[in-house]
Amino acid sequence: MTRPGPADELFRVLTHVLDEAAPTPLLGPVRVSTAAEEVADRLITAVAVGEFLPGDRLPVERELARLLGVSRPTVREAISRLQAAGVVDIRRGRLGGTYVRDSWTEVSAPAVRRTLLPRWPEFEQLFDLRGLVEEMVARTAARRRLPEHIEQIWGAVQAYESAETGRQMHAADTAFHQAVLDATGNPQIVALSRALLTRVALGLPIEPHEDVREVHERALREHTAIARAIVTGDVELAGEVAREHFTITADTLREALSRGMAAED
Repeated sequence: MTRPGPADELFRVLTHVLDEAAPTPLLGPVRVSTAAEEVADRLITAVAVGEFLPGDRLPVERELARLLGVSRPTVREAISRLQAAGVVDIRRGRLGGTYVRDSWTEVSAPAVRRTLLPRWPEFEQLFDLRGLVEEMVARTAARRRLPEHIEQIWGAVQAYESAETGRQMHAADTAFHQAVLDATGNPQIVALSRALLTRVALGLPIEPHEDVREVHERALREHTAIARAIVTGDVELAGEVAREHFTITADTLREALSRGMAAED
């Protein structure tokens, strides 16, 4: 029998952490007795931290129910709460749907506190774990990238550089990180990275940004540095820059919680 190698052992440990370590997981099904309130709080927080930007359309009811592990009536009630609070508009017709109206309203601070504060020790653990995983992702990509991956990575960097709106930045950011993941050539690594993003990002696999204008310059520098390291096969540098890059998400959530706590004073 072949003994498991270091990579196998790392994946086993990380999978165990994701599946079993958290006694009260943030992203499991919400408590039935307060499901609509919890879903509303989670969506308000997702908007507050920039997972969805003003003008963005939220996922459809069916998809939200699947992601958050609740029923469609629960999602419907939660969306009604967001509409009443002025966070979203509901539009009818061919291009209808639920659209973000404002990123921060008078209901945002208490929702952010209720969502983030009780689970903050778990978030800090996830930030650390995600840094380790994304460092591994970048290092693996630098070892295994193929010409088509290089083209994909540079294309995403250029798209991010030319992005003019928050939605364009979000799309280019997602494309860049997907290109790096693709370069690993390992679907298990892709799944692990996505699972961590989903847990950090409130059950919705979208990278949060506190303020896209403020993070754009830093993210562009780091995307470019990661891309160059991967293209040149500099394994150490790729891992080092990637680990630092993913502190953007941690900083964004910390800032949102700080703003929510300040509003309580």
